[in-house]
Formats: sequence, structure tokens, C-alpha cells
Amino acid sequence: MNDLERNLLILSAICVAGLLSSIHKIEEGHVGVYYRGGALLAETSEPGFNFMIPFITTFQQIQVTLQTDEVKNVPCGTSGGVMIFFDRIEVVNILQSSAAYDMVKNYTADYDKALIFNKVHHELNQFCSVHSLQEVYIDLFDQIDENLKSALQNDLISMAPGLFVLSVRVTKPKIPETIRQNYEKMEGEKTKLLIANQRQKVVEKDAETERKKALIEAEKIASVSKIQYEQKVLEKEALKKMATIENNMFADREKTRVDSEFYAVRKQAESNKVLFTPEYIELKKYEAIGNNNKIYFGTEIPKMFVESHSDLNSENIKLKKVKSAAEMSSEGLLTS
Repeated sequence: MNDLERNLLILSAICVAGLLSSIHKIEEGHVGVYYRGGALLAETSEPGFNFMIPFITTFQQIQVTLQTDEVKNVPCGTSGGVMIFFDRIEVVNILQSSAAYDMVKNYTADYDKALIFNKVHHELNQFCSVHSLQEVYIDLFDQIDENLKSALQNDLISMAPGLFVLSVRVTKPKIPETIRQNYEKMEGEKTKLLIANQRQKVVEKDAETERKKALIEAEKIASVSKIQYEQKVLEKEALKKMATIENNMFADREKTRVDSEFYAVRKQAESNKVLFTPEYIELKKYEAIGNNNKIYFGTEIPKMFVESHSDLNSENIKLKKVKSAAEMSSEGLLTS
């Protein structure tokens, strides 16, 4: 192989190497940014195969899909002077593809270091410095996520438009062992108190249940008693109505009987008024005298058969009284 052939071979190798280095691949979910001589070029590329000038142009992929940045072992001093450490803080964020060039230009390709990692350290230290250990570790711990997210996003709106923080997850901080043991004891006492409160609620609930059962039973008894009372009242009213009906029937029967007797007496009085004529009375007188005849034996006749004038007058007066009484009786019955 002569020198010409050797030079052509080297040139061909260089051309092939340059061609291969000019072709590069951008992964899906990323945007390609380019540097030439250390200067950022204005152009960006989409995912897929792209070309660039070999040897003097370099590229870097910038993720524009959802990503999670983990900030680990963040020290934080409370207002009481206790140093605690947050083991891991996860920041879920996303960068718009249209803002990739400005983001790299202003904050380099490691923009998340300045905008997220350093910012998390700053915001957490500010939060801890104005709160006590009790507030950071117990009382306000559930608010740290939202407070940190709001602080990061508010700064990004003005400093880095196009980068959005979607959520922040903060793990429980590490505190000194002695303090942690005290908190565990305190939590144990709280647990006992909660158990006691729950037991008290159960007892109160059981008592309330028994009271309601007793109330329901009393209401049932009262309802039964009321029904029985109403039933007795209805029975008494029925008996009263029956007695009233029987009394009315008895009164009607008695009235009918009295009316019948009155009618018979009135008719008898009318008959007597017609019957008691002087002749009838005279007849009855003699019949009565005749029924009372006695037979006497001896030489003398009793004086009763020898009536004097005075005896006859007295007898006539008695007969008149009897007749007058009979007439008055018949007139009274007729009037009634």
C-alpha cells in the first residue's frame, strides 16, 4: 500500500467518524440543546435522530416530562436551637419544552440544583427557624409539604417561567435520640388517654343504649296500657249503652204496663159509674143483708129485726157516703 492509498484510507476513516459523530439521538420526553465552543446555540431539537456539526458541536438532553428530584439529608435548626435532619424531600416537577432553551441559558442544564435543591434548603431552614421542635415535629408537620410547595412555585413564577412544582413530599425529620424517646413516651401516654376516652365512650354508648331500650320498653308498656285502658273504656261504654237500652226497654214495658192498667182502671171506673145506680146499690144492700141472715130460736125476736126510725136514717146516710165515695173514685180515674 503506497502513501496515497494510506492517506485516502485515513481520510475515509475521518469522514466516516465525522459522519457518525454528527448523527445523534434524542430520547422521547427530552429536548436537545447544543453548544458550540462552549456557547449555547439558540436552536433545539425534538426526539429522534438529529444532525450537528461534528467535533465542534456538542449536545445535551433536557427532560421535559414529569420528574422527581430528591433532596437528601437537609439540616434544619429550630427556634429552640435543636438541630434536626430531614432524611429525604421529594419534589415532583415538570418543565415545558418551549421553556427549555431559556431555562438552560439562565440556569444551565443543571437548573434544578439552583431552583429546587438549594431553594428547598433555604425554605426549610426559614420554616424551622421560626418554629419550635414541637411545632416542626408534631403540630405543623402536616403543613410543611404545602408550605414548601407554595414557596417554591411562587419563586419559580418570577424566576423561571415554564417550570412547575406539582407536589412536595417531606419525610419525618430525625431528632436527637433522647428527645425522640420522650416523644415516644408522650405518644404512649396519648395512646393510653385515647384508649381510656374510647372506653369511656363505649361505656357511655352502652348506657345510652340501655337507656333507649328502657325508654322503648316503657313506651311499649305505656302503649299497651293505653290500648287496654281504651279497650276497657270501650267495654264500659258498650255496657253503658246496653244498660241504657235495657233501661229504655224496661221503661217502655213499664209504661206500656201502667198505660194498660190505667186504661183498665179507667174503663172499670167508667163501668162502675154506669153500674153504681141507686137501684143497683139498693139491690146490693139487700143482697148483703140477705147473705148475713141468721136464724134465731126462742120466744123473743132480736131487736135487730125491729128497726127504729133512727136506725133507718143512719143506714141511709152510710149508703149515701158509700155511693159518694164510689162516684168520686170513678171521676178521679176518668180525669187521670
